[in-house]
Amino acid sequence: MKLLVTGGAGFIGTNFIRYWLKEYPKDVVINLDRLTYAGNLTNLTDIVLAYSDRYVFAHGDILDDAFVSELIETHQPDVIVNFAAESHNSRAILQPRQFFETNVIGTQVLLDAARQYGVPRFHHISTCEVYGELSLDSSDAFTETAPYRPQTPYNASKAAADHLVNAYFHSFGLPITISNCSNNYGAYQHPEKLIPLFTTNAIQDLPLTLYRSSHNCREWLHVDDHCRAIASVIHNGKIGETYNIGSGVEKSIEEVTDFILGTLGKPQTLKTYVPDRPGHDCRYLLDSAKIHRELGWELEIPFEQGMQQTIQWYVENREWWEKIQQNTDKDVVQEDKWETFSQQKR
Repeated sequence: MKLLVTGGAGFIGTNFIRYWLKEYPKDVVINLDRLTYAGNLTNLTDIVLAYSDRYVFAHGDILDDAFVSELIETHQPDVIVNFAAESHNSRAILQPRQFFETNVIGTQVLLDAARQYGVPRFHHISTCEVYGELSLDSSDAFTETAPYRPQTPYNASKAAADHLVNAYFHSFGLPITISNCSNNYGAYQHPEKLIPLFTTNAIQDLPLTLYRSSHNCREWLHVDDHCRAIASVIHNGKIGETYNIGSGVEKSIEEVTDFILGTLGKPQTLKTYVPDRPGHDCRYLLDSAKIHRELGWELEIPFEQGMQQTIQWYVENREWWEKIQQNTDKDVVQEDKWETFSQQKR
């Protein structure tokens, strides 16, 4: 099998390529990535060396129709796996247009090319956030048939992309599947995201900036479990269907922060609280019964074990994240400035 993986130099894409090449020794992976600030080819240095005959990197933009078409025509992939996306909620507040261009128009470019060249399978990676939020005292969980109620520009851009993928199935018969995952964590995650940000800050004895609504909950999924789930959908998922991928493990931002501080032996005084960003959702929880029931996928990595492994990875790979921080220092979102931002927009 030959896979075209878009966004393969990002966090989840990196781990997926690593998983696939190790698990399926006869398969070939073409990695298409624009290498924005969140794309990092050093994530795959060992993969290039170990699998040079089965791994190809293509530097390009999914918004480039001609480039995407030529790439698909040349390599004739059996599956397109679309990870490519802008994904940081805070950045989406500041730069919404960029999110809609990449997440919606970029997806449409890929869908058109897949249709033109008759790609046998298009799998689209989405998020739990398209469903909106749940209240903290709710016992509900989002099923695959839950209505879409996105509340932030990022969420709305991903929801629009999901609708677009489904439209190409119903209108053109394009063989698609979609998976909506909960919050991922693990190795190679960009240090702007919560767990690597708080871990690297704690290592350096820097403040951990929590929103005042620090008891808002997320469902946490180790990236390796996510990669196995995607493989299950690609191999056995029903064309035209959506599959939720979640762990069932809910932890508040406060709880995650305390776990990081406790694991690293750092004091609670590193925590500091700032106003919430606009559109800060209370809670997400997916009902993943469908993928368990139909595809037999099961969680393998308990939260505590996965978190300890992840924190240790950042401890042992300081050079990796320090270089990223140095390269993105000028473009870091100021999470303590949302009050000022809201006043400016009035």
